[in-house]
Amino acid sequence: MADESSQSREPYLAVSQIEDRYDMEWFRRKKAGILTEKDAQNETPDGYWVKCPDCKEIVNRREVIDNLLVCPSCGHHYQADSGTYFAILFDDGDYESLFEQLRAVDPLEFVDTKAYADRLKAAYEKTPELSDAVRAGVGSIGGHRTTLAAMDFRFIGGSMGSVAGEVLTRTIQHAYEEETPLVIVSQSGGARMMEGAYSLMQLAKTSANLARFEERGLPYVSIMTHPTTGGVTASFAMLGDIHIGEPGALIGFAGPRIIRETIGKDLPEGFQRSEFLLERGFLDQIVRRKDLRQTLIHIFDLLLEPASLD
Repeated sequence: MADESSQSREPYLAVSQIEDRYDMEWFRRKKAGILTEKDAQNETPDGYWVKCPDCKEIVNRREVIDNLLVCPSCGHHYQADSGTYFAILFDDGDYESLFEQLRAVDPLEFVDTKAYADRLKAAYEKTPELSDAVRAGVGSIGGHRTTLAAMDFRFIGGSMGSVAGEVLTRTIQHAYEEETPLVIVSQSGGARMMEGAYSLMQLAKTSANLARFEERGLPYVSIMTHPTTGGVTASFAMLGDIHIGEPGALIGFAGPRIIRETIGKDLPEGFQRSEFLLERGFLDQIVRRKDLRQTLIHIFDLLLEPASLD
């Protein structure tokens, strides 16, 4: 038997029924919407916050950028473009650009889901500051005149086509002729399939020129960032005198999924990451991005004549 309180309790009423039963005129909005002027709306801009893929921490995007694209909470290294490496490695970010006039073409008139010519056009529109997936320059690092090339994943996945290979080859030749140490920052998905054999030829061309550069007795430092894979790993990236990897970078030839499906076995934890390769001798050291410049200066101070104080 229901008690007295339950018998006297009113049934549940919808909002419209409440408005009908009671005088709710004071509650009703007489004008539709909030009419705040657009310029006066303080909305959070899109992309203002980023979620770290490692620690899942949500951090201010500007804070990540100011920290050289490294998560301030866990140290996860986001991809950085070639301009970032030029800015942080050269003294005062000052350098002379090399081989900017080279531009990619479509020798095979290749078409897959999209024409290669259209892919190139889109890449140049997206990254007008790039001539291809590699940028080259010469400047000083800790007072040591240095030739530097940095790959850029924004341009068709940092893939190595004939122009990228030519820029790298000329960079190596410039270091040979000017007798400077050589630094190459790798960030690539491998050979550019849209150029077929023209792309594959770059592996041999860059490797042969590195063998010639070795005659100078000057150091070649290979810095591998995320990701460094395919033909890039199979050629110049793994031919350095000193191999440096950024933390957590994926470095290998075939991707882990392809390897797992081929051998039919699960792969070890951290397979093909920098830390995994360091343990097995493929890398000499892992260096955080903010420490790259000082590490290069230390290497050059050890291996080269003292830098001029002028």
